Amino acid sequence: MSELSTDRKTILSGMQPSGELGIGHVAGALRNWVKLQNEYDSLFCVVDQHAITVRQEPAKLRKRTLDIAAMYIAAGIDPEQSVVFVQSHVPEHVQLAWVLTCMTGMGECARMTQFKDKSESNADNINVGLFTYPILMAADILVYNADLVPVGQDQKQHLELARNLAERFNHHYSQTFTVPEPYIPEVGGKIMSLQEPTKKMSKSDPNQNASIWLIDTDDQIRNKIKRAVTDSGSDIVYNEELRPGVSNMMSLYHIATGKSFADIEQEFAGTSGYAPFKEAVGEALVGYIRPIRERFLEVRADKDGLDKILHAGAEQARARARKTLRKVHKKIGFVE
Repeated sequence: MSELSTDRKTILSGMQPSGELGIGHVAGALRNWVKLQNEYDSLFCVVDQHAITVRQEPAKLRKRTLDIAAMYIAAGIDPEQSVVFVQSHVPEHVQLAWVLTCMTGMGECARMTQFKDKSESNADNINVGLFTYPILMAADILVYNADLVPVGQDQKQHLELARNLAERFNHHYSQTFTVPEPYIPEVGGKIMSLQEPTKKMSKSDPNQNASIWLIDTDDQIRNKIKRAVTDSGSDIVYNEELRPGVSNMMSLYHIATGKSFADIEQEFAGTSGYAPFKEAVGEALVGYIRPIRERFLEVRADKDGLDKILHAGAEQARARARKTLRKVHKKIGFVE
């Protein structure tokens, strides 16, 4: 594995091992990460410590952590170009998080909308980790002095806290942290539920026909698209408000083929009924997902190979994280 270059800006991102990865994860994150690794020093981690703010079954957490790491590689993340690692393998994240916790106001965490939302959905387990989650996220970012962080709408508040904490520490103890900037990823349309196209496709949806998973077989993908809810009428037109079902199918076709919505409308102009369009969407998705699934199964089957990648990634990540943490500890007065 090559050393990270200091000539390029650093970008950091990660996913929680809290469920299966679906087509939305490729569209919203993984395919962008693959492009970014050619332009930036890239670190991609599986954030297993964030996942335990919600109760997890240990065996499932271990399996999903390795599944997510394998899926990164299957989607095109190259461990020779990027650092791929598991968050809990780099203890400096938590060590820095404690320092940052002592610099964070109660009100700053209490204002986080995600804490409020998750508290409502996990009323029987409103734990302190859920409350301080954004501080650990800030440590994830700042321990590598990341310049850029790909964020969605639900994480913007958390990145703002990371920026505030970086500036606060720099003000009190001299320049130490890079103040991270948001990286707004290229998005190819929102991916909605196949059964309720007005709701976002979700890995927590109990209806397995509502989502396209990256480990689905060819036949499962085709059948899910055939059963997908569409709209009244038969013309293929993109309009999220009036035609949510068809618009969702068009988003999926766009992801799989790269064609614009205007080109898709033109391709299927005059088509009688939705069946030919659905068949085309299904086949396009099969062709798009099959190589990812096959590569995933190959990587996942080679346990020793995957362990070596994660071990090497953790060592490389720790080398950088240790340098940052030593500076932080020295500046706040800890004895070396």
